Amino acid sequence: MSATEIFLLAMLLIFTVPFLVWRLGRTEYFAPLVIVQIIMGIVLGPGVLGAAFPEYHRFVFNADVVKTMNGIAQWGVMLFVLLAGVELDLKKAWQYRRESAVTAGLSLGMPLLCGCAAALVLMSYPGWMGAKAATWQFTLGTGMACAVTALPVLVLLLEKLDVLRQPMGQRILRYASLDDIAIWGVLALILLDWERIGRQLGFIVAFAVLTVLFRRLMARLRRDDRWYVALAWLIACAFGADWAGLHFMVGAFLAGVVMDADWFGQEQLDALFRNVLLVLMPVFFLSTGLRTRWDLGGAMGTYAVFVGAALLLVASVGGKLAGAHLAGRMLGWKSGEASVIGWLLQSKGLIEIIFANILLDKQIITNETFTALLLMAVGSTMLTVPVVHPKLHRARHTNLVGQASS
Repeated sequence: MSATEIFLLAMLLIFTVPFLVWRLGRTEYFAPLVIVQIIMGIVLGPGVLGAAFPEYHRFVFNADVVKTMNGIAQWGVMLFVLLAGVELDLKKAWQYRRESAVTAGLSLGMPLLCGCAAALVLMSYPGWMGAKAATWQFTLGTGMACAVTALPVLVLLLEKLDVLRQPMGQRILRYASLDDIAIWGVLALILLDWERIGRQLGFIVAFAVLTVLFRRLMARLRRDDRWYVALAWLIACAFGADWAGLHFMVGAFLAGVVMDADWFGQEQLDALFRNVLLVLMPVFFLSTGLRTRWDLGGAMGTYAVFVGAALLLVASVGGKLAGAHLAGRMLGWKSGEASVIGWLLQSKGLIEIIFANILLDKQIITNETFTALLLMAVGSTMLTVPVVHPKLHRARHTNLVGQASS
């Protein structure tokens, strides 16, 4: 088979297997299509299918095919996160900056503390800490993995629950975006890359200055021209953020945050959102799983890995809920708001897997720890819709979601 035919075969698997599992298995309530795509990416990856059928896996998902899919995936998620940034109302973000800072800080800090405590428990047993990790690196890295919120998956869940453009959804998007920026900054500290920290400060200053010029330019352009300039701005911001060590998705989100939706028209933005979600995002969800190696049969054994995953899941979910409830008490939220916000913010998705992959590559964690974090990420994401959906249903009856007191 030619390289093109092999690539098309891989793409056929990506678009058909998760859809068939989702549709025929009727998993919509407990596992929406996005979650099925994440799980199928892991199943089709080297840890499951590759282990069972190594020759087949090397043939279909060879290096050239994976490299091509990674390019498509990166472009797709950049567009998707850009649109998520456009959806965020920057004026309200500034208006409610105190609430956003308090909630984001607590929703990141509490699971971080709980995750660090879980890491200390794991460290009392051999086989969890990586060969090149200092104690504080393993502790902080594991704790931050428990604090991650998956912004692309969160946007999809907010859209599915029909709250993305409502006050509740906007609030959650503000909290998650602040946490997302902080996460990559902390990663630079964990990796002891002081040059990156300097780059990050430089990127933030340059972004602030260029944003003023960019907004003045966009205000003077015709609507059709704005799309081309917006895409160039997206690429430049993503490049700058990735060069600074903040991850290209942070740059893509910031690029969208400083754009106004009325520059383009809401109908066109909605059409682009649907098309990106249909055509490009499945490649992103599955391609990350295809790069994921995990181990259930190592020296520690399957039982220990699942126990570790359960401990990390409790730390992650419990920490997010504790942070949200503490913020709710401090800020005087209505009854039930903290629970909904905490459960949505605890969804991990692929960002946690990307974060854990970096820790594994740097030998800060072991394969067993990575597997436990992977299981925790999948479990936390699958819990989100079944728990939040009935809470939102009850909230709508008390006008919880529609209140603009955010």
